[in-house]
Amino acid sequence: MSAPDRPPSLDPVAAARWARCCVGEASPWLHEEVASRMQERLEFIKLQPTRWVHWGARQGGMLAHAALQKRYPQAQAWLSSEHPEQDLAAEALLQGRWWQAKRWFGPRLHSGMPPEGQAHMLWANMQLHHAAQPQNLLKTWHRALAVDGFLMFSCLGPDTLRELRDAYAQQGWPAPAHEFTDMHDWGDMLVEAGFAEPVMDMERITLTYETPERLLAELRSWGRNLHVQRFSGLRGRRWLAQLKQVLMTLAKPEEGGRLTLSFEIVYGHALKPSPRVPVSAQAAIGLDQMRQMLRSGARISDKV
Repeated sequence: MSAPDRPPSLDPVAAARWARCCVGEASPWLHEEVASRMQERLEFIKLQPTRWVHWGARQGGMLAHAALQKRYPQAQAWLSSEHPEQDLAAEALLQGRWWQAKRWFGPRLHSGMPPEGQAHMLWANMQLHHAAQPQNLLKTWHRALAVDGFLMFSCLGPDTLRELRDAYAQQGWPAPAHEFTDMHDWGDMLVEAGFAEPVMDMERITLTYETPERLLAELRSWGRNLHVQRFSGLRGRRWLAQLKQVLMTLAKPEEGGRLTLSFEIVYGHALKPSPRVPVSAQAAIGLDQMRQMLRSGARISDKV
């Protein structure tokens, strides 16, 4: 996959529709769990942000947002995404009803983005694997950050749902989900977007279910099939019964006969470095770039 392209099997129209759809007041528990694990990585970061952006808080984790506010109680928090209506909905849920004390005495929230180049942290949990233009999104995040600010993100990796993908393939059905990007490709895209010192790692989470109904209900709460070659139109009860029989093949004896699904979680961290001015006979520097260089003591690059 070339960096400017979207994931090759992702339908951008379906992705936009899913991002705009209504979700419940509670964020998906799997996303909250991943956010909790990602917060553990903040223990190794010394910078204490005074302004930070929570990208996609509605799906990314409302409990995670509260935990981050507790970690950085003096920092200004901004709720942002590609869909402003979701930001306003998240703000309303986090601030509470008019009679609740947290609405009047809790930390103030902002919708949208802070002035360009002024955020010290951008937090994006379980968002990138739904992005139709991930390289453009990374560049948006890069512009939002101040020099030496950092990005923290997580997303699904290519080994996610491998049991379900194999089961669908054996039936000759279209894939149950679009292809997810490998963590090494994310590292390359971070560098291309202007980030420095990317650190990537991953882990696998195995979930088990007693029934196909429970498995399907959780998958629906976490997302939709965004594959460009997914089933078109609606399918009937006969197909649903067949699907449940196929899901029963996911049972593993070592898990007590429970249905098993694997999820690969990719974590990423990167910094926004000081801008460098290439050495040449003449160099044009924008006013905003000069201000950032003066604040950060940027060096002149020896690359022509």
